[in-house]
Amino acid sequence: MHIVLYQPEIPPNTGTIIRLCAATGSPLHLIGPLGFRLDAPGLRRAGMDYRDLAQVTRWRDWQEYRTRYPDTQRSLAISTKGTIPYDRWSFQSDDHLLFGSEGSGLPEAILRSHASRVLRIPMQPGCRSLNLALSVGIVLYEALRQNGFPGLDGATG
Repeated sequence: MHIVLYQPEIPPNTGTIIRLCAATGSPLHLIGPLGFRLDAPGLRRAGMDYRDLAQVTRWRDWQEYRTRYPDTQRSLAISTKGTIPYDRWSFQSDDHLLFGSEGSGLPEAILRSHASRVLRIPMQPGCRSLNLALSVGIVLYEALRQNGFPGLDGATG
């Protein structure tokens, strides 16, 4: 399961996601421009010593990432604008889970290109969004659960 962050802005969120990716063996893709430096103190604190355990790739921009990973049916956008509840999707182990920036989410062009694959996390009406790191954790663990928690200690599948 690949985690893809489109132009993340808050270092502690990305640090927490690095830690999550290290714990699950999920590759993390950071698509720039980033709203911080990768040596930012908040990122280091949240990621602690997990940075060396995580597979993190930084991409200059969306086009560079898409050159390496052309749009396929296994790229899923997660957005408050989605219509498919995340737990109703049948995840596969090679899926790329795409999350937008904390301030503005995913651009409309990316949402349009994923029109039939935009998932959402159900929330109370009037709530704008959940924290990015929390959202990644919710969707990633559902995807891993559906696939039997491959390679994880204590897996039941």
